[in-house]
Amino acid sequence: MNPVLHGLAANPSLPPELIDRLITMADLDLSSELATRTDLTPTQLTTLAARGDEIAVQLAYEGRLTADDIDPAVHPYAALALLDEGAGRQEWTPFLATHPTTRIREKLAACPDLPPDVVRTLAADPDIKVVAELALWTTGETPARLARHPHAEVRRAAAANDSTPPAVLEMLITGEGLAPARQCLVCDREETPYVHEWSCPRPECDLPAGAACDGSHQSTVHEIQRMALLNPTTPIDAAVRFADHPSMLLRSALASRPDLPPGLGAQLAKDPIPGVRADLAENPAIDDSLIRTLAADHGHDVQRRLAHNPNVPLDVLADLARATRIGSTLLPRIAAASPDETVQLAVSPDPAVRMLLAQRRDLPAAIRDALAVDPDAKVAKSVAPHPGLSDTLLRTMVARHGVQVVAGVAANPEAPPALLADLTRHQPPVRKVFREVARHPHAPAPALLACLTDEHARPLAAAHPNLPPPVIAELLTDNDDRVAEAAASNRSLAPTVMSVASLRFVP
Repeated sequence: MNPVLHGLAANPSLPPELIDRLITMADLDLSSELATRTDLTPTQLTTLAARGDEIAVQLAYEGRLTADDIDPAVHPYAALALLDEGAGRQEWTPFLATHPTTRIREKLAACPDLPPDVVRTLAADPDIKVVAELALWTTGETPARLARHPHAEVRRAAAANDSTPPAVLEMLITGEGLAPARQCLVCDREETPYVHEWSCPRPECDLPAGAACDGSHQSTVHEIQRMALLNPTTPIDAAVRFADHPSMLLRSALASRPDLPPGLGAQLAKDPIPGVRADLAENPAIDDSLIRTLAADHGHDVQRRLAHNPNVPLDVLADLARATRIGSTLLPRIAAASPDETVQLAVSPDPAVRMLLAQRRDLPAAIRDALAVDPDAKVAKSVAPHPGLSDTLLRTMVARHGVQVVAGVAANPEAPPALLADLTRHQPPVRKVFREVARHPHAPAPALLACLTDEHARPLAAAHPNLPPPVIAELLTDNDDRVAEAAASNRSLAPTVMSVASLRFVP
């Protein structure tokens, strides 16, 4: 379908009669685009839903189709979407639980509040994927029962379900008090012993890389243990025995637990694998002493992950800001800084610390303005998009720091039109400025025309309502499909032009 028609389908100003015209000619992709509109009539919604399951599911999940609109025999996936949202009808579930399509039964097994008889039917399903999906999502007594299932894949799913009782999770993670599993997905399909190669040449094969079974279902047992370690319901007393396990994945799962004991954290801080120590570093459960130990750890990603720990002390965070590349992100500890701490950060002699604070967008006016005139360009760049900065301060930042801050200034939501136009004429030019200006709601027409000269900003500018209507109309025939589609979606496009385009670009 022509990109102009897709653009028109998304245009909020498209007249009702043109919506009907597009629905009449729409293929599946265009129907999906039209289904996102919020101004469709019930008749239009019903027509689009009839185009296929994908559209019906989309509309059901958005709450724009109700149980009265759905026949589960015609649109089973839409019925499942409503059941998943708690808006379906329980009388549908017996029919869906015995549907010949496995995928439908599998999706039903993930729905909440299923009737007991339907749960029993799904638990006895001949396809193990359906039973495993039920084990992952079901509540009540069923998770405990399915945790004892003879198939290891069902046990793996039950180990990830936080409704599985703690005592049962302990059995799953330790294997104690539980009869060994008799099957797994590997020995279901392959003669054992078998190890699935990492680059399997069989396109139909969906076994995970490294899946293995020698009769003990070892790869699935490993996954059962990992799922149970990641499950916060699993008792920590059962989890701690994995601190010395040969598997790095299991030690990493243990390192991220919110109930990690301090002594065990200290042990994991000495783990030979940096990834385990990095998972530990970001864990809010670790104490101040362990945080300071990890702050001196130069293993890959340990210090960066520690900087994202919400409990990291500010003095440690200051050291981390100097030692590692944190990037343009608002750290949890900075976001939670008290008013007194905010003042302390703002007057830090270290520009790396002031730059972290400048990522906040709720700073008091005095601190915000002080950071705007900071002599360090990285600090100014970080605070440049902060709402509330005056035109004078924004221009002062550009005059002082030039190309280092112009894109940040262009991203400021309150940058006035005249300033945005001036930024597109900045010498030397900064390409990112054009993209920021092209998406800015205050961008004036002259600035948007300048943005059309940039390949990456061109589609953004074509969709901007402040672009002159004649220019928008010209862009409908642009050689770049992205630009043509964006122009067609522009709400400032004249209705007469939309009408002509809807006929001109019919496939």
